[in-house]
Amino acid sequence: MTIKKGDFVEIEYTGTLKDGNIVFDTTDEKIAKDNGIYNASMTYGPTIVCIGEKQLIPGLDDSIDGKDMGNKFTIELKPEQAFGKKSAKLLRMIPSTIFRKQNIMPQPGLQINIDGIMGTVINVTSGRVIVDFNHPLAGRDLIYEIKLNKLITDKKDQVTSILNNKYGIKDAEIKIDNDELKITFKKDLKKEVKDKIKEDLTRLVPFKKIDL
Repeated sequence: MTIKKGDFVEIEYTGTLKDGNIVFDTTDEKIAKDNGIYNASMTYGPTIVCIGEKQLIPGLDDSIDGKDMGNKFTIELKPEQAFGKKSAKLLRMIPSTIFRKQNIMPQPGLQINIDGIMGTVINVTSGRVIVDFNHPLAGRDLIYEIKLNKLITDKKDQVTSILNNKYGIKDAEIKIDNDELKITFKKDLKKEVKDKIKEDLTRLVPFKKIDL
């Protein structure tokens, strides 16, 4: 069976930096532990994604489209296919006083959140701090090993995939009865977000009725 955009597929993958062969991401718990990147707050194991819906980095998403189910392959991605090229525009010089007011001692390598955007301190002088807001993997060539397990046709699994991978929602209650969907969110969501979720579900996982 050939995979196409809009298909929900269970996949496994491991991503490494081409330079140094360093593992930076994986769905395999053992590989994560063996390479010192294990995160207890993450859920490991096969993950379900909808192809063509930007639930994966662009090059990885594109590489799966057109592949045969059950296939296992390796792909190399250039920066523009992954996390982008490094941009000098994303280097910001911030006065040291900003950090002192927040009782932060900046040092190279420190990751900070400024105005909701994550950055990495790359240089510190007496009065100024240079922070890099490029993605940590920007400008890097990546290698992914990918395994395409199976096509997912269960609608509840498909809905869960969209909520988890596209909106970061992992604690919603999903009920399906007589091809009618009802989702109860544990946290209040803005109407604009609910409308967007409903639009995605209507397009990708159609039901007779969707109640959010």
